Amino acid sequence: MDAPVPQTPSGLDLAHVGVRRLQPASTTIFEGTFSLLHVAIKGDSLYRAVFAMRMFPIRLPERYISLHYTDTSEKEREIGIIDDLTAFPEEQQLLVRRSLSLQYHEQFVNRIHEIRTEYGLLFFDVETQRGREQFTMPWRGDRAEDFGEHGKVLLDAFDNRFIITDLTALPQRDLQRLRNYIYW
Repeated sequence: MDAPVPQTPSGLDLAHVGVRRLQPASTTIFEGTFSLLHVAIKGDSLYRAVFAMRMFPIRLPERYISLHYTDTSEKEREIGIIDDLTAFPEEQQLLVRRSLSLQYHEQFVNRIHEIRTEYGLLFFDVETQRGREQFTMPWRGDRAEDFGEHGKVLLDAFDNRFIITDLTALPQRDLQRLRNYIYW
């Protein structure tokens, strides 16, 4: 039985609006000249200097990854969408993840030393995988999003992501500091 055709909100199928779904059987992702990401599609073309972008970076980081290249007139073009990165061979997954790491700079928060507020901003002093960091975040509901079942993503003033993968893993005192300000 064929899989259902994805639909747009207006009811059009994705192929009709020009979205190409990249599948492992017809798409080969490899490292080419100068360690750049290249993509070959059976029956189509070879794309050089490809880069990846997440369509849903917080909720679905391994799903719906868009592959792009820059054409000869310096215009960015989309090659297609990878529905599920884990369907591709491991070495190709690693190449796409490396490309994604160049687009997204995420910090993983392990401890919260202090949070203070001033002028509608939250000033954080946290421990991340890189060590102690400070960042500033506007104190608004749209700057903290759910991350999985028990986590949060905090978006600082420059849209950098500070991820707490599991709130329940934080020391109780750190969790209370956070919940004094981020209670949604």
